[in-house]
Order: sequence, then C-alpha cells, then structure tokens
Amino acid sequence: MSHTRHRPPRQRLQRSELAVPGTSPGMFEKAAASGADCVFLDLEDAVPPGDKETARSNVIEALGDIEWRGLGKTISVRINGIDTHYMYRDVVDVVEQAGRRLDTIMIPKVGVPADVYMVDALLTQIESAIGLAHRIGIEILIETTLGMANVEAIATSSDRLEAMHFGVADYAASCGSRTTSIGGLNPDYPGDQWHAALSRMLVACRAYGLRPIDGPFGDFKDPDGFMLGARRAAALGYEGKWAIHPSQVDLANEVFSPPAEEVERARMILAALAEAEAEGRGAAQLDGRMIDAASARMADNVVAAAAAIAARDTD
Repeated sequence: MSHTRHRPPRQRLQRSELAVPGTSPGMFEKAAASGADCVFLDLEDAVPPGDKETARSNVIEALGDIEWRGLGKTISVRINGIDTHYMYRDVVDVVEQAGRRLDTIMIPKVGVPADVYMVDALLTQIESAIGLAHRIGIEILIETTLGMANVEAIATSSDRLEAMHFGVADYAASCGSRTTSIGGLNPDYPGDQWHAALSRMLVACRAYGLRPIDGPFGDFKDPDGFMLGARRAAALGYEGKWAIHPSQVDLANEVFSPPAEEVERARMILAALAEAEAEGRGAAQLDGRMIDAASARMADNVVAAAAAIAARDTD
C-alpha cells in the first residue's frame, strides 16, 4: 500500500439522490419525507431562465422551513454553472440566508479545477463573513468531455470536495453520442457505451477519497432499465444513483444496499481471517476458496455499507 493516501473528507450514505426542481415547492415536503438518502434542490437545468430568481427564493425558504437533517436527509443545492450570471447569486443568497441548514453545494458541468476553486473561495468568504459554524461541502457533476479529460486533476481541486456525479445526458451531448435517451443504451453499441466514462470517473474518485455517484435514468416508467443501469454502476463500485422521480428512490436503495447474504458472507470472511491470524497464518479457506488480506478489504467495504444503512434506519 502506498504511503500516499487520500482520506474521504466526510462519509455520507448516498444510495439514492432525489432531484427536486426549485420551481416545484409542492414537492419539497414529499421529498423530505421520502426514503431518499439525499435530496438536491435544483436551480439549474430543471429551472427555465425566467424562473431562476423565484426558484432561488423557494429553495431558501424550504431550507429554513423543513427539518431535512432531522428527517435523515443530506440536503444539497445544485447551483447554476459558473459560466452563467446566476451562479454567484445562487451561492451568496442561499448560503447567507440558509447556509446553516445546507450540507453541500453541487456544481454542474465542471471542466477544470479552477471551476471548483472559484466556488470554494466564495464559500470560504461567506462562511467567514457570517460566522458559519459548519463547513459546507462541495459535490460536482462530470458531464462534459473537458471535465472527463481533467477528472483526475478536478478530484484534487478542493478539500471541500466530497463526491462526483456522472451527468450522462450532457456528457452524451458533449461527446456527440447518437442517443436521445437519458442514461439509456444505444443498441448499435456492443455493450454499455458509458462504461469507459463511468470507470474513469470511478478511479479518480476512489484514488482521492471521493464518493462516485451515477446520474439520472430518464425514463421513470421503465424500472427495469433503471435497475439494469444501477446494477452496472454498483458492480463497478458506485455508491448510489440519482432518482428523477420518487418511484426510482426505492429501486436505487435496493441496488446499492448489500443483500443480507452478501453481508453474512463478508462477516464469515472476516471471522475466518481473524482465526487464521490468531494461528499465525496470513490466508485462510472458506467454502473451498482461498481468502486473504485483499478479501478482508472487500469484506470490510460490505460490512461498513451495511452498518451505515442500519444506522440510518435506526435514526
């Protein structure tokens, strides 16, 4: 193991990420009461230009009125891109007026590390000016070819950075991919055309202590398609997936929760290795298969995920 290790800035359960437009205040209470681990209130793509200020006001009010954390939610706001004139007011108004109730800011379409630095610097100044006791985290969307080309550098751009999300729709547009289905597969491609991008972003996240989160699946009337995409992401090592409709929340929670039998086997692996260590052996056998320290690290991941889910359910 290398002496260079990047620890996660903060652990959060993020199996399901429910997106709620800032122009739909009637959905806020329902989102807070849902089974989603995280909710992000959207000021960007889901909001038409003429409604940006109204959406911002709605979001500020919702952050103040709803006990998101008390309901077990991580609460985030997706701001507008730094290439728009809406962005600075999104950050200033939301953080100054409701920053005490906010967990993270989500930055869309990040292309270079300086994009994150800009928001980080603004957050630092506002927190200092208003005496904010807690530090707001940053999450980002990798959804352009520029962002993917710089994903490793972006991963080290800020010590506030907690997670990267794969924005498949804008990424498809940036690539010029021949698809109009958000997150769906093109039957002309032999397999999953998003696999290379998902894998590259995953490696950047895991190398630098960030949570990798898969993005949206547009057809919320196709639960099977959502589940297939979620399972592919989970198999790679992703921790969660967006839900653009409440019906997708339980599906995401199911896919990104380790099954009971998987958790039990992980515990058996750890027990067998502990016994082997006590006997002076570095490896052991379980059900006719060799297990070693690498097996323990994989088993630890499963057990830790199960423990985080159990703690949330208890709370």
